[in-house]
Amino acid sequence: MTSLKKVLQKKKYIQIKLKKTATNHLELKAKINNIKGRFILDTGASNSCVGIDLIDHFELHAEESETKAAGAGATDMETLKSENNLLEIGKWKTNTCNLVLFDLTHVNTALTQHNAKEVHGIIGADVLDKGKAVIDYDTLVLYLKKPKRKLEKLPF
Repeated sequence: MTSLKKVLQKKKYIQIKLKKTATNHLELKAKINNIKGRFILDTGASNSCVGIDLIDHFELHAEESETKAAGAGATDMETLKSENNLLEIGKWKTNTCNLVLFDLTHVNTALTQHNAKEVHGIIGADVLDKGKAVIDYDTLVLYLKKPKRKLEKLPF
């Protein structure tokens, strides 16, 4: 029997180790603009997010946003956005990562109340879609398809 790992490696997927938190969330380490952070993997979050207080920490260029954020018991929260950031999850990379920036205090309060560590943000369905993600809950591994290199346009 062929394993999921072998099938996905043949299809050029990159393997990223996940950790289950005390709250049963899946957590991973990633870098934004070459700066390390801890993130929750959230298939139900439409966009990847970073705490609004971490704009300087991750060297983000923040802009006004029309979007209101909702989740984890909070609704109608003001947001900012940051476009075209470098996101690295293991050996998987994209330099077109768009982030929603909002106050993650309610998320981190809920985590710490259950003896889990605070997070810098959330990796959402936008990144999972871009990476054609496969999550193996049995082995706690996230697989993301290696992006195809874009060919430079020739001037003729």
